[in-house]
Amino acid sequence: MKILRRLWPYYRSQWLMVILSLAQIGAAVSLGVAAPLIVRWVVDRVLVEGNWNWLLPGALAVVAASLVQGVLRFGQRYTMESVSQRVIFDVRSDLYRHLQELSFGFYDRAQTGELMSRVTADVEALRQACGMGVVNGLMHAGTIVGIMIAMFGMNWKMALVSLTFFPFLLYAVRQFSVKVRPAWYEIQRETATMSAMIQENLAGVRVVRAFAREREEIARFRVQNERFQDRNLKAIRMQAFWSQYMNFLTAVGAVCVLWFGGHQVIAGAMSVGTLIAFNTYVANLSGPVGNLGFIVSIMVRAGASAQRVFELLDTRSDVQELPGARELGPVKGHVHFENVSFGYGSGEPVLADINLEAKPGMRVAILGMTGSGKSSLINLIPRFYDPTGGRVLIDGNDIREVTLESLRGNIAMVLQETFLFSTSLRENIAYGRPGATMDEVIAAAKAAQIHEFIMGLPEQYETEVGERGVGLSGGQKQRMAIARALLVGSPILLLDESTSAVDVETEGLIQTAMDKVMQGRTAFVIASRLTTVMNADLVVVLENGRIAAVGKHHDLIQQDGLYRKIYELQLKPAEEYARQKEAAI
Repeated sequence: MKILRRLWPYYRSQWLMVILSLAQIGAAVSLGVAAPLIVRWVVDRVLVEGNWNWLLPGALAVVAASLVQGVLRFGQRYTMESVSQRVIFDVRSDLYRHLQELSFGFYDRAQTGELMSRVTADVEALRQACGMGVVNGLMHAGTIVGIMIAMFGMNWKMALVSLTFFPFLLYAVRQFSVKVRPAWYEIQRETATMSAMIQENLAGVRVVRAFAREREEIARFRVQNERFQDRNLKAIRMQAFWSQYMNFLTAVGAVCVLWFGGHQVIAGAMSVGTLIAFNTYVANLSGPVGNLGFIVSIMVRAGASAQRVFELLDTRSDVQELPGARELGPVKGHVHFENVSFGYGSGEPVLADINLEAKPGMRVAILGMTGSGKSSLINLIPRFYDPTGGRVLIDGNDIREVTLESLRGNIAMVLQETFLFSTSLRENIAYGRPGATMDEVIAAAKAAQIHEFIMGLPEQYETEVGERGVGLSGGQKQRMAIARALLVGSPILLLDESTSAVDVETEGLIQTAMDKVMQGRTAFVIASRLTTVMNADLVVVLENGRIAAVGKHHDLIQQDGLYRKIYELQLKPAEEYARQKEAAI
């Protein structure tokens, strides 16, 4: 019932189909209850009293009732399954939309395989409950109630005797539900853990092979697979025991009917037809009662799955769009950090007291040692995270007061981890602007120095990319990502070490092309090359989450501080090595 209450908003749009299915269930149950009464009449009037003229009509009535009941059961099964498919379609769509809206902070904590398990296995378990579980549950419950009404209507004493097992049955059903639900929850959780392990291992298969860890990974998966198997076997044992116990209780009821009913017939207090009808009813109860265990199992499993699905749907994003947030509109690119502080979750602050201003068209290079907060700083601009203190302004607008879509529509970004979709090179470049012309795609590719490589491929821009860009080098993937960002044409450009995987010569060509493209755009560049720093309008040096120095390269290099240390340790040796290598060639 908890599941149905939570799912009711999804059912409301399908209320006509639901009513039709319920009506068909009611009619089918009524015919199922009527069939033994027809048999009772045939036995008493035809076989006992010898009115053979009624044999054929009675037999035809039984056949007709069974035929119509079959048609009704087909109809109610089809209509309710159609409803369940539509309901789960909406649930799955809401779940996927919610996953798209959750912040980076959520994905920092979540495992991809575990999320996949919720969207697939848990949603499928919920679908079975919404369709087959609801239909069969209502059918069996209706059959039990209808049979009990018919039995008390014929002979209340006989009904009481034949239903002596029923309180024990209700207790068994409750015990089954209480004991099996935790077991199914464990199964669903172990399924998610195993899915996460498989996904992680397949994504890192090259690392596994490189370090010859295949045996260890196989052994680790075997342990998890055995845990999953043990959880399933435990649930199966409980299900088998309680199902057979319910069948045993039904058999006890049948014995009571034969014993008490036989004495009633012998004493002349009951007709043979009534005894046969009672026996038929008890036999007809065995199916619904026996299937109660199966239905409860489906519902219990769905309850565990629903809990996991709705936990995910109820997860609130760390980054929330304010009610009534306004559209940002086209911006000039004036970015201002005012006393900004930031930390991940409840951890130590990553950024503290950041005051920084980038005027429209300015190129800002960000430097710092590993873990100094460089990526965290630029991730605050598109609101991948919200600052824990202070605010970020774009053209004087607090970015928390505008819609996320309009904010990010003004920003193009090349992330530190380059990701390409399993589609064509053209579609990957045009991902941010699906309607871009081929000429615009080519212009962006040329600016990113990837056009010549693409033209050398058999299918050129229609070449399909492997999963996550497999088949392309690190430098080629970075240039694809740069082309994708440049094509968007946003006034603010964020580059997170976007040329770290390309050689110095290619970086120089990219830089020259980007100098033209970036005219009038505000760019924040996490620098890994000296040329990037030297061409910047402003260099920001971060140390332990704070701004240690701000200025131009030629000014900072004269100071005996962190910038000079980074220059001596990282930038200068790398540039000298690159020049020596080029000279040797």
